[in-house]
Amino acid sequence: MKMKILGIDPALFVTGYGLIESKNNKLSLLASGVIITSAKKDYSFRLNQIYSQILNIIKQFNPEVIVLEKMYIHFRHPTTAYILGQVKGVISLLSAQTEVPLYEYAPTRIKKSLLGAGQASKYQVQRMVMELLKIKEIPSHTDITDALAVAIAHSYISKTEFVISKMR
Repeated sequence: MKMKILGIDPALFVTGYGLIESKNNKLSLLASGVIITSAKKDYSFRLNQIYSQILNIIKQFNPEVIVLEKMYIHFRHPTTAYILGQVKGVISLLSAQTEVPLYEYAPTRIKKSLLGAGQASKYQVQRMVMELLKIKEIPSHTDITDALAVAIAHSYISKTEFVISKMR
């Protein structure tokens, strides 16, 4: 089974993305990068910039799914949670408009699917992503690695859930 998966690590300043293809139990890196917005611009301009660039990625690569890390609200940082919610809302809107299904996974589930341990460090996740996708150089932003980790996790989780549902 072949599937293109777009993983996104949403944030207002730096949004990471990673597009992989899962085919016959092999993973391939198709594209990755960051969308950087200027703090000098207002929220609406920055949200539109994220919207436009992710829309271009969707149009160019036609992913079957979009995947995000599930957001947990931190009461100590309500402004950060609010801003992250706005970016996530833009991505949810894109999912609906382009009819590309949106999935979300808890950070511990992502780490567990990649490394077998839900409490893995960022370094461990980064190394595993690089190993699985045969990336030689460390990506320029951890946001790229995080986005790729979410995409890889979905490829593993979706296979497991498909097998379980077929067994019933």
